[in-house]
Amino acid sequence: MVRDAYLAAATAAVALVGDEAVARRWDEPSVLDGMSVGLLAGHLARSVLQVEWYLDAPLPDGEPITAEAYYARLEGTRDPGSPLDAGVRSRSEEAASAGPVALHDRAAAARDRLADRLRREPPDRRLEAFGRVLLLDEYLRTRCVELAVHLDDLALSACLAPAPPPAAVAVAVDVLVGAARERSGDLAVLRSLARRERDPRDAVRVL
Repeated sequence: MVRDAYLAAATAAVALVGDEAVARRWDEPSVLDGMSVGLLAGHLARSVLQVEWYLDAPLPDGEPITAEAYYARLEGTRDPGSPLDAGVRSRSEEAASAGPVALHDRAAAARDRLADRLRREPPDRRLEAFGRVLLLDEYLRTRCVELAVHLDDLALSACLAPAPPPAAVAVAVDVLVGAARERSGDLAVLRSLARRERDPRDAVRVL
């Protein structure tokens, strides 16, 4: 099911990256501070492109982690000057540098290949992403997070109605709540959800 959710979100991302409203606003600011619409489109498209890159890499050794642990262990998610943020911007610039048409075409071709490839990959398929080993389906759960969040961001940036696929949104919510529980503990998450006056750490905020 997660593979279907991922492919639905990837299809929506390809369509949005190729929308004329995005191309018209390519160099304008997005809803994310310090990122243009083009950079945000590049970041969104990478969640389609990089799945194929990681599948083409050598099989990694090591014990796989969950999608929740992947996000819980990220550092610098709220710091605009962090190495994590700098890396995101650099990779987004690289992806967006060819312009909206070329980016769309690359992402569309990757999505089409993945539609076939994901049906053939076994359940125990592992890959490595940014130094972390995950099962393929766990990695696709992290991509559902990225696609759902940034489909919303990019649509709003282009003055379009946000429409991330519901299945991908459901996966994203499960992963992010799980990451918040792993990072902050259940009591802190409970308070963040129900007693915000007792939530000095903003425990449910993961990204």
